[in-house]
Amino acid sequence: MKKLISILVAAGLILCSVSAKPKKAAKTDLEKTKFTIGHLNSTAHLLAFVAQEEGFFKEEGLNATLLQFASAGELAAGLESGKLDVAFIGSVPSLTFQSNGRDLTIFGGAMTNGHGYVIKKEFTGGKDNLGVQILKGRNVASVKNSVQDAELLLLLKNAGIKVGKGKDEVNIVYFDSQKDAYAALQNSTIDAASAYSPYTSLAKGQGYNVVYYCANEPALKNQPCCRQVAYTPALKAAPKSYKAFERALIKAYKFSQENQPKTIKDVKKYIDINEDYIKTEVYGGFSFSSPDPDKQGTSNLKTTVVELGYTKDYDINKLYNTSIYKDALDSLLAEAPNDKIYKELKEHFDQYE
Repeated sequence: MKKLISILVAAGLILCSVSAKPKKAAKTDLEKTKFTIGHLNSTAHLLAFVAQEEGFFKEEGLNATLLQFASAGELAAGLESGKLDVAFIGSVPSLTFQSNGRDLTIFGGAMTNGHGYVIKKEFTGGKDNLGVQILKGRNVASVKNSVQDAELLLLLKNAGIKVGKGKDEVNIVYFDSQKDAYAALQNSTIDAASAYSPYTSLAKGQGYNVVYYCANEPALKNQPCCRQVAYTPALKAAPKSYKAFERALIKAYKFSQENQPKTIKDVKKYIDINEDYIKTEVYGGFSFSSPDPDKQGTSNLKTTVVELGYTKDYDINKLYNTSIYKDALDSLLAEAPNDKIYKELKEHFDQYE
């Protein structure tokens, strides 16, 4: 009997050792593990949402917290105060902050395209995509120091339409945030408004029409939108931690390409709107969420906003770090050299660095 009990105990121990698979060891050599990430009320920042919900931050040894802010200015201030380690900030405000001497470095991407303008249907006959001509003589709500505003100014310039209050001009009324600009459509004096993801889908659902999607405008093709931004001294002090952060976002990108239904559910936990709207914004062809820094595209955008008089010129190279993304992607490729998605990211990075 004692022999039988001993055999059973031994078998139990063996079974436990087999069934209890060891978890992947978290990184222990990181300079810091607590990471606070700032984002806007936008599906554009889905990589952070997916990385958190699917455990990629934790897998990389980071204890991540996500905080929502209302504007790019608030996000930048959060970085400078040390409240945030990373912020997803629009490309245009990122450039203007840098131009004005703020020590903020772009080191990754978040979304390309994904914005445009919407208008009340009484001016369109219920039709979408009529272009900026439809805005002549209208009051348009926008956000100063935003990619949406810079794009509109460029399209108006290309169309020979002036900004002003005349019947053949466009009167731009500025608000502090995209949320405020969109809410202004409820005012009888506002005819149209800027919209980044997911406000365009929300607007269509509420009966407004789309003036244009930037993804459909040749002058705005592959326009970098939100960038990953950090306070430069913080980035330099913790390169291993930021590399871990980037690895998590690259994993999240791979997940978003391979699992649409779960990605949509992950996004909904942070942007609580109809899942059909999320699907349209994320997978409808109007935007593309990628962690690639796209330095070439952002540098081209800097040239455009300088020419528009939006900001003064400066040396972007001093505040653009592509090595963190490169090192993170190379390390993942070393672990999975045949992974199709990682290889595609590598090809894109090599072409547009």
